Amino acid sequence: MRRGGEGRGRLLLISLIVTALFLITLDLRGVGLLEGARQATQTVLSPFQRAGSVAVSPFKNFFSDITHLGRTRNEIEKLRAENAKLKSVLINRKNADAQLKQLKNLLDLAGTAGYKVINARVISQGSSQSFAQTITIDAGATAGIKKNMTVLSESGLAGVVKDVYPRTALISLATDPTFRIGIRIAGTQQIGILSGRGNRSSNLQLIDNLTTVKVGDILLSRGSVANRPFVPGVPVGYVTAVDNSAGAIAQSATVHLYTDFATLGVVSIVVGAPTINPGDALVPAKPQPTPVPTVTVYATPSPSPTN
Repeated sequence: MRRGGEGRGRLLLISLIVTALFLITLDLRGVGLLEGARQATQTVLSPFQRAGSVAVSPFKNFFSDITHLGRTRNEIEKLRAENAKLKSVLINRKNADAQLKQLKNLLDLAGTAGYKVINARVISQGSSQSFAQTITIDAGATAGIKKNMTVLSESGLAGVVKDVYPRTALISLATDPTFRIGIRIAGTQQIGILSGRGNRSSNLQLIDNLTTVKVGDILLSRGSVANRPFVPGVPVGYVTAVDNSAGAIAQSATVHLYTDFATLGVVSIVVGAPTINPGDALVPAKPQPTPVPTVTVYATPSPSPTN
């Protein structure tokens, strides 16, 4: 029995080998038997392959979307960072341009009057010691700055040096309520005292009761003994209103200061006054009114009707 089983197994193995060789020979000779078998197999398996592809596709799309979303978020964050950096650069550029313009105007003003000045940047507003209206600049004693020196803005008077440190200085602004300066009206020798009110609107008190002042009058610094704290000829402001109250000892007026204290970026400290009083050399030119454009209309007569 055992030998018979082994014989049938050998016979089956030989038959399979012969069949395989036969099929390979047919395939090499171009007979499409195997190709047909492969196509049939593919036809049978194709629905299952499509079903598997459809079943797996949502998962592939899900993971693809998750990966794409992560990349998109990273790109958005990167763009936001670049946008913030560009905004910072733009702000710094605008500040630099504004300071450059102020410095040019300061040099023009000081050069016209013959003031010897030291230019400095404003590094902070206000004082940590009090509620006085002050600014701090980035130049001090090592640069030659001393107390009670006149401080200029691009438009005129900004204030006076209050305290000096080695590399910084504290400036009391003309808006401070404790600020006082002697002034004169441009074009005349009429004098008065100007005091701060906490903003660009200051109070003028004329000394002589015979002196008159009118709206539009321009005020200049009168100058102090030895040119400290104030050098002469600095534009201060112009009169916006006059108080003619009956019984007043002298006239008083409201003055609008030339300096825009909210935009101070650069100032100049006068360390040397001119040998000759500049007089009215720094009186600002009055702004010219903007011309109103005119329009010329040409009328064309209508043709008369013909009978």
